[in-house]
Amino acid sequence: MAYSQAAWERAMKIQEVMLRALSGEIHWFKAAEILGMSPRTLRRWRVGFEKYGYGGLIDHRHQVPSIKRVPIEQVERVLKLYRTTYLGWNVRHFHQTIGRECGVTLSYTFVKKALQEAGLVRRKRARGRHRMRREPRSCFGEMLLIDGSDHEWLSLVPGERQSLISVIDDATSRTLYAQLWEEETTQGVLNALYEVVKAHGIPAALYSDRASWAFETPRAGGPVDKVRLTRVGSVLKRLGIEHIPSYSPQGRGRCERVHRTFQDRLIKELKLAGVQKLPQANDYIRQRYLPIHNESFARPAADPASAFVAVDGADLDGIFYEEEERQVGRDNTVIFQRARLQLHPQPGRRSCAGLQVSVRRHMDGGYSVWRGVQVLGRYDTDGRPVEAAGPVDAGHRPGAHKDLGRRPNGRRRPHLPQAAAPANS
Repeated sequence: MAYSQAAWERAMKIQEVMLRALSGEIHWFKAAEILGMSPRTLRRWRVGFEKYGYGGLIDHRHQVPSIKRVPIEQVERVLKLYRTTYLGWNVRHFHQTIGRECGVTLSYTFVKKALQEAGLVRRKRARGRHRMRREPRSCFGEMLLIDGSDHEWLSLVPGERQSLISVIDDATSRTLYAQLWEEETTQGVLNALYEVVKAHGIPAALYSDRASWAFETPRAGGPVDKVRLTRVGSVLKRLGIEHIPSYSPQGRGRCERVHRTFQDRLIKELKLAGVQKLPQANDYIRQRYLPIHNESFARPAADPASAFVAVDGADLDGIFYEEEERQVGRDNTVIFQRARLQLHPQPGRRSCAGLQVSVRRHMDGGYSVWRGVQVLGRYDTDGRPVEAAGPVDAGHRPGAHKDLGRRPNGRRRPHLPQAAAPANS
């Protein structure tokens, strides 16, 4: 039997209002008022809807119930889950989560339509498929994308922003590293590269924006300086990794899309898990979120071969470090990143004051002071010495070369003129 367009439109309106009542958004008395019928009549419509599904909203006497119709209890459960626990999640994320956590087997299309008709999810105009101008690299590790995203990632701590530093493989769209930092710093970027190289090997190339940690840019918006390297650039040169700068936002489109996905999903999952501290958030990202994220969005590479070069037990701590030139003060100390490093007496040298030295900060947070290939001292994260220079022999022990022109209290003795030699007669 064919139904008129008005009958279908009325059935759709009744279904939409009933789904809103089922989700708890409006009361059943309000739903009856919107539909212009009594609560008793609406109850009869609800019985027909529960028994025959959508067809029961027209005239179930002329319809045969579908064997694929979804029980109203399941629909009500899905709507209640979204409204009470997952409100604000996108439909794809919600559908994957309730399938994994709650055992819901309904199709994505059905869940999406139910949420839209219940007024819990806004209908969006369909857009065309994104067309990428550049094909992904063919091998895993051929080019990595690194970027930071400043956002309020911990929604349970309002007013505080954090930076998510992530490393993504271009060939597989697999996120190899993601961690929250207080801000996007050189130390955070070096830590990300260190973890990736330690876990997978040395990639062929790295693609990033022209942030201050990445490149020296003499003129704003101009080309980068490939000669004057930043600390990160120096590490990449020591590893033999090509560093490719991005000159347009469109070039970082893949990173931006991944970060939008993180902002849409990760924030809600951290809130649902009750995370309020950075260490807890990073543990959740590493152990819980990234495996699920990569399972959903990673794809196989066009070439099964890997472009990563194995480190084979190389001393990564001797490669990953920040280094700056400093001049030793008169008190034989060097200041680097708010840490005052005290130099011990060196063999064959009375004082190190005035020397030009290199101060390195390693991945474990410790420091070391170098002059050429000589290590003048090693220090822990607080600047306390853990390894001084080699032993000082007796001829060069502190105080062995005293200035005879000085008194024990440190003041210089007054100059006494010598008596004139007698003249030869």
